[in-house]
Amino acid sequence: MSSLVFGFQEVEKNQLLLVGGKGLNLGELSKIEGIRVPEGFCVTTEGYRKAIEQNETYHALLDRIPMLKVEDRDQIGDISRKIRQNIIEAEIPSDVVEAVTNYLSQLGDEHAYAVRSSATAEDLPYASFAGQQDTFLNIIGKEAILQHIRKCWASLFTDRAVIYRMQNGFGHSQVYISVIVQRMVFPQASGILFTADPITSNRKQVSIDASFGLGEALVSGLVSADCYKVQEDKVLDKRIATKQLAIYARKEGGTETQPIEPNLQKSQTLTEQQILQLARIGRQVEAYFGCPQDIEWCLVDDTFYIVQSRPITTLFPIPEANDEENHVYVSVGHQQMMTDAMKPLGLSFFLLTTPATMRKAGGRLFVDVTHQLASPVSRNMLLNAMGQHDPLMKDALMNIIDRGDFIKSVPNDSKGPSPTRGNTDSLAQIENNPSIVSDLIKRSQTSLDELKQNILTKSGSELFDFILEDIEELKKILFDPQSSAVFMSAMNASTWINEKMNEWLGVKNAADTLSQSVPNNITSEMGLALLDVADVIRPYPEVIEYLKQVKDDNFFDELVKYDGGQEAQDAIKAYLNKYGMRCAGEIDMTRTRWSEKPITLVPMILTNIKNFEPNASNRIFEHGRQEALKKEQELVERLKQLPDGEQKSKETKRMIDLIRNFIGYREYPKYGMVNRYFVYKQALLKEAEQLVQAGVIHEKEDIYYLTFDELREVVRTNKLDYQIIGNRKDEYKFYEKLTPPRVITSDGEIIAGKYKRENLPAEAIVGLPVSSGVIEGRARVILNIEEADLEAGDILVTSFTDPSWTPLFVSIKGLVTEVGGLMTHGAVIAREYGLPAVVGVDNATKIIKDGQRILINGTEGYIEIL
Repeated sequence: MSSLVFGFQEVEKNQLLLVGGKGLNLGELSKIEGIRVPEGFCVTTEGYRKAIEQNETYHALLDRIPMLKVEDRDQIGDISRKIRQNIIEAEIPSDVVEAVTNYLSQLGDEHAYAVRSSATAEDLPYASFAGQQDTFLNIIGKEAILQHIRKCWASLFTDRAVIYRMQNGFGHSQVYISVIVQRMVFPQASGILFTADPITSNRKQVSIDASFGLGEALVSGLVSADCYKVQEDKVLDKRIATKQLAIYARKEGGTETQPIEPNLQKSQTLTEQQILQLARIGRQVEAYFGCPQDIEWCLVDDTFYIVQSRPITTLFPIPEANDEENHVYVSVGHQQMMTDAMKPLGLSFFLLTTPATMRKAGGRLFVDVTHQLASPVSRNMLLNAMGQHDPLMKDALMNIIDRGDFIKSVPNDSKGPSPTRGNTDSLAQIENNPSIVSDLIKRSQTSLDELKQNILTKSGSELFDFILEDIEELKKILFDPQSSAVFMSAMNASTWINEKMNEWLGVKNAADTLSQSVPNNITSEMGLALLDVADVIRPYPEVIEYLKQVKDDNFFDELVKYDGGQEAQDAIKAYLNKYGMRCAGEIDMTRTRWSEKPITLVPMILTNIKNFEPNASNRIFEHGRQEALKKEQELVERLKQLPDGEQKSKETKRMIDLIRNFIGYREYPKYGMVNRYFVYKQALLKEAEQLVQAGVIHEKEDIYYLTFDELREVVRTNKLDYQIIGNRKDEYKFYEKLTPPRVITSDGEIIAGKYKRENLPAEAIVGLPVSSGVIEGRARVILNIEEADLEAGDILVTSFTDPSWTPLFVSIKGLVTEVGGLMTHGAVIAREYGLPAVVGVDNATKIIKDGQRILINGTEGYIEIL
């Protein structure tokens, strides 16, 4: 059997490089019992290779492409056109022609065929080339078919395909193409079937799009389609579209668009019977391939034909559970203000640190809350907590509870965990003693210093045992009841103030102003401290000019040669000593810390020099403190006028003291954790150096793609199957592109919540108000902290902000994020700096464009584009 042409039935599973993605899938589909696939064959990549092998003009043109850059569009266009022309006019090798003729005579020369390209790099999960190559329908006769095979070959060199390969680093000479020749069917109706709902990702729902005529019209967006949803052999939902046009194949070749008769325009494309039959076929195909499929189908004389099937790559993976029960999972990333994918080592450290029942999916962590939702007591506690930090999560959970049948209810259990907040004793002891906070901070610091000493002597397996022991110490500090009681009492006091001041005085969100410039907030101090670094550097123009052009992390070496360079270096290094373990996405220990890449701080320092006068940090802090004091005096004065005023003002004063003494500590436990993570990381990187020297891994950072236990094993045995690293890197690249859901079920269904709000302006974009005030300004949409170039008075719009973003907060006058809640990091710091902020705004970075003027209302929780 020649390797130039294969019939669909002859294609083997391992022949991706010969027949490409579509060809491989058609080969597989043709083998499924009872599934009808229009017959056909593939001209393999060998056939293409043979055609270009001796073609000198082609090779000469191809050699010119690597010299070009993506910007040289005209030259790319010119060369691409010449290559296409050359391929279309070239002779097809005689043995390829012979093989094609042979298959055509078996299938029937007189029939019409569809000729479409199937690229070897197509439909790979990490580089979707879908739609980059061409399809020709209704081609009749051997000569026409051979001509269109050449056209498919030439489609490898459309300008778009060439530019795409340049941008994604694929070599042009390594890309081959296979061509599928498939018998045309003349359908009454056709469409697409998804075996998982592409909108909600529910794996139990089949979604079918159907319209009259050929499917091409639907794919190209020419016609609207009916949409049917099927679950467990029941049609759940039908949307019947008004169908004005259909594309039909003409018997003599080619296609034509025809209007649909008015009386048929609103009729249902498929009958109930057909819908259910098609859904069953979809499930059968899905079971064969073992993952959710996107399937192209057509209906000919009451028979369904499947013309293509490929995996749906956009679905978020389902957290793994080892049972058949229903589960509900809540995203950890939305609570930790870090929705990016994490690398395996980062995930395993977080898992070692947390007591909650966690599951992994798509490089993210999720908490299984099924058990808590089952009983009324724990359910209410969970919903209250959710309401505090993410109303959209709360609403999504309410949606699941309202369905009634998804979670089995259990009777009230009085053994439920007792919530800290009801525990008034601890509040009473804590009340008037700010030194509790300094004691907690001291304890954490001492413990950290001991760790830094002790870890120096550990290596090999002993290091891993030592880290596990130390994580127990970290957990003791993190989950110390006294520590939680401190910030819980402050949070409860905030809630109390907001409720009572609204009820007694009609003042909204009073606690926001009262939380400005509190003592002991390690994160907001970090933002102000970077202003002090700018003060040191501001008097030295040479240093400033030098910093403007530095490109890499050894900038310290040259820095000291300039006037003021030593002072600048000392200031930056002192800053890194205290805050260098922070970075964007810091809960993932594998992310690069500021100490590892100090250049990250340079643009922020330069922004501070440009936007501020000397001594700004003191002025900002003092201004916030005065605002808070003024607010306190105003509230107390007004309360005294009320009936029972003395009592009310006394109680309020006590609550204000709790907020001011204790809310700053809210940021400390995480600072302690990230500090420890960095110490562990540095020790593990030393082990990684040994592994590189021993040739076990190629670069130190490879260890990030192993879990803690796997790494421990590799260090013990000095052995590793390196392919694991490659696979994990590919997985991580794929995960990076996914957007994690707030709430996902074991059916893979993504439950979205909504804000329940009345009386907002018509065009308002809704979010959660977390720091009051109304402000207008220029929106700066920034996804990467290194690209932040802010002018004083800009409004920062980003997906999430963890502590590493704090230094930017001093330069902005408002904040909008896609995730977050009342008590997440960005909200706490925004209140403390007195910045109006709206968080939890779905898709904010897509809806709001960089540079637009926007208004944000942090009191009511909405944004308007002006």
